[in-house]
Amino acid sequence: MRHHKAEAWEQRLRAVFDRIDAELEARYGDRYPLHPARPEHGTTANPAHSGLFRLGGAFTAGFGSAHGPGYVVQVGMATLSHVPPEVQKQMEEQVVSRLREELPRAFPGRALHVSRDGHTFKIHGDLSLGVA
Repeated sequence: MRHHKAEAWEQRLRAVFDRIDAELEARYGDRYPLHPARPEHGTTANPAHSGLFRLGGAFTAGFGSAHGPGYVVQVGMATLSHVPPEVQKQMEEQVVSRLREELPRAFPGRALHVSRDGHTFKIHGDLSLGVA
């Protein structure tokens, strides 16, 4: 069982990813054909489960990381077509840029950062849940 404040925190983070997902779908969703098993954007309750893009964050305790605990940013595309590495990088950088804009709005007063951590990006900083 998880603490209700942790679930609320992650729901706010999920909402940030959902907004960015909708922007990417509107801008780039028709550039590559969807994987045959992937539903069209907006046809599932969770935007991460439909459309071309799969965005999210997975918590990590941060062992071995210079940034400590945080959320590894996941940016994926659901297509069987070849996506050139430079396009993948461009999409990832756009997600990171938008996260840097959206996180202060979703989590006002918190010092949250999005930084490269090895081969990925990580959201780190004040992940506290407040007073219990």
